[in-house]
Amino acid sequence: MSSQTKSVPEARTPGAKRAGAGEYLFDLAKVNHILGGPDYSTANGACVEGDRMIVGLMRMPAGTGAEVHSHPNEQWIYVLQGTFKGEIDGKTFVAQPGTVVYVPSNAMHSGKASDDGDVVFFTVKDASHSLHGIKAA
Repeated sequence: MSSQTKSVPEARTPGAKRAGAGEYLFDLAKVNHILGGPDYSTANGACVEGDRMIVGLMRMPAGTGAEVHSHPNEQWIYVLQGTFKGEIDGKTFVAQPGTVVYVPSNAMHSGKASDDGDVVFFTVKDASHSLHGIKAA
């Protein structure tokens, strides 16, 4: 197979956009929108995957959020809008716009938009696993 006809590898996250050779710009308003955690979270938005990184621009409706879950990849969450309240390994936090939240790999965590407004956040994970986590039993 020549380099001009290489196929794009399948995305790790169902429904996510996988970056192909020569693709460098992604309009997140037009990229497929997916659930951030189909069985545990209300977060939804655009997700793009590369070889070693996954990014997403997600929205959590006011008063909703993600139940306790974990994932083997670490995660960064940059809050753009709203108040994001959560817990990581038993420690609570409140993140306002401009705040970056770090979630270590395999850490049990949850998060919720405050009742007074949606939360919009940009998230980055390493691609050792998909965007989706594993809901706590």
